[in-house]
Amino acid sequence: AGAPFQYLAVQKTGARQSVGLIQLNRPQALNALCEGLMEELQHALEALESDPQVGAIVITGSQKAFAGRAGGHSPPHIWRIRSLTLFPSAAGADIKEMQNKTFQECYSGAFLAGWDKVATVRKPVIAAVNGYALGGGCELAMMCDIIYAGEKAQFGQPEILLGTIPGAGGTQRLTRAVGKSLAMEMVLTGDRISA
Repeated sequence: AGAPFQYLAVQKTGARQSVGLIQLNRPQALNALCEGLMEELQHALEALESDPQVGAIVITGSQKAFAGRAGGHSPPHIWRIRSLTLFPSAAGADIKEMQNKTFQECYSGAFLAGWDKVATVRKPVIAAVNGYALGGGCELAMMCDIIYAGEKAQFGQPEILLGTIPGAGGTQRLTRAVGKSLAMEMVLTGDRISA
């Protein structure tokens, strides 16, 4: 954890510095999950996974930005779970980065190839969400072993509103998480659910 990142803030926290905390830090784009952020996330996860002092990893977002939502006017809500401060924090994929890619470019270029790193880390990975976790942000949260959802957390797969469906395993993970009927409703309507 000590390497400088452009899109993340990474630190060890807790009484024994045994919790790796990864905070998404791309407020100018509302923490949209661009390729650079996902590459950094993969490197941060690898570093924390190989650190023998770290027993668990928490992924959260920034204080100001949340995916797909232009800045709110009220201050962010902050939760304390044991010794961790958790901010509202999940993001969607960076649509601007994806909009001009063809299917062949995505498929042959291994687009989204590193996204599954979260699901393969051997240490427990916790998503701390209190706000919108939409699209890629919802998929990122579902890749984690545990989701701590605050009172204002909302989860959704709004890709249908752009004429597509979730692309990083969201359809399979969502079905396992909430059941087939609710998953179908969320994926086919773009509706959100609250915590």
